[in-house]
Amino acid sequence: MKSFSKMLVLPLTMAAFLVAATAAKADPYPLTIVLDAPFQSGLTGSTLDFTGTITDPATNGVSLGGDSFTLAGSFTTNDSGFQNNAPFTMDMGGTSGDIDLFTITIAPGTPAGIYAGVFDILDGNTVVGEVDFDIDVTPEPGTILLLGTGLLLLAGLIRWRMPNPKTLTVA
Repeated sequence: MKSFSKMLVLPLTMAAFLVAATAAKADPYPLTIVLDAPFQSGLTGSTLDFTGTITDPATNGVSLGGDSFTLAGSFTTNDSGFQNNAPFTMDMGGTSGDIDLFTITIAPGTPAGIYAGVFDILDGNTVVGEVDFDIDVTPEPGTILLLGTGLLLLAGLIRWRMPNPKTLTVA
């Protein structure tokens, strides 16, 4: 019986840590922001629209006084969708419905890759809601064409340099 109780200690300890980690990751902000498409991709020069819903599940009203972005890279952000469409305040249990929140324009010459960003809603200087989003900048078709042509030329050069196999005839 004693060995059985020792065998239970490790699984129960692991379960306790998992529950504690989930509770620690709880959203610390009063507002919940859900984007319709938090991961979007586009070519350089294109504009990506982010729409979503803002909900106040538990507080007694929050002012939506402003917003801010955290996004590394050469992007142009436009928050006029949030400024024009979001309500001024959110009541407990209130929701904004599906609204345009912001747009991001990918500047020409932005290197291909995935860029992570954060959109915050502010009440004065206090963050009251936060949502993460990702942008996948895909290379321009001309770049892919240039890469493909270079690979074809390299393959042709390798084949041209290879010696021709001699054929053997058996008499």
